[in-house]
Amino acid sequence: MTAAKGRRPFIAGNWKMFKTVGETSDFIGEFRKLLPEAPDADVALAPPFPCLETAVRAAAGSPVAIAAQNVFWEAEGAFTGEVSVGMLKSLGVNLVIIGHSERRQYFGETDQTVNRRVKAALSGDLSPILCLGETLEQRESGRTFSVLAAQFSGAMDGVSPADAARITLAYEPVWAIGTGKTATPEMAQEVHVFLRREFEKLYDKSLANDVRILYGGSVKPDNAADLMAQPDIDGALVGGASLKADVFAKILRYKGE
Repeated sequence: MTAAKGRRPFIAGNWKMFKTVGETSDFIGEFRKLLPEAPDADVALAPPFPCLETAVRAAAGSPVAIAAQNVFWEAEGAFTGEVSVGMLKSLGVNLVIIGHSERRQYFGETDQTVNRRVKAALSGDLSPILCLGETLEQRESGRTFSVLAAQFSGAMDGVSPADAARITLAYEPVWAIGTGKTATPEMAQEVHVFLRREFEKLYDKSLANDVRILYGGSVKPDNAADLMAQPDIDGALVGGASLKADVFAKILRYKGE
């Protein structure tokens, strides 16, 4: 299950605003029973903020990493409702999703605020899963690549090569998130190749070859294998299908082991 050029596959589940503390504990307990001791892919779950401590404890000693769904760029202060890097680190969280399309759509995220969050995460030793993606209108008007290029360059502004090496990219076409629509494997592959080339232009070929690029957008057990067969798709950022332990476990076993 090794991706092209030695990149280790990475499957992450984004729970969004689902699951209570009790449901989180139950899920991870069930999910651990479905996992091999040494999965052939890196695995992460991103529960809501109130469930992070429970998730970290429930996943301890397992291959499952716990990610946050967002982070603020200031270390502390009068920022009601926000959560800092230090707060997440104190819980044992080492990964964070940044720039998800729902944050951009509903909560005013911009390329500039995404960049501030990325740099804060990196400076505090959190590894970002940086989300990029176009809307249906942008795709139909032929602006997919220009939109993604702007999102990428904006998010990575001022990020050093050493820090860039710690970032995972996630391509999530907005029109395919929670809609049941999925980019064909060929469509997704085309975009992943483009993003890898953008990474190379901003940094170098070695870093571009090493960066993992996940696909997100209605990933399910029945399409995971076809998506992962593409040479530049290194994993998945899974939404709704990560909410049931048995379904998410099937995605991890996309090659049928």
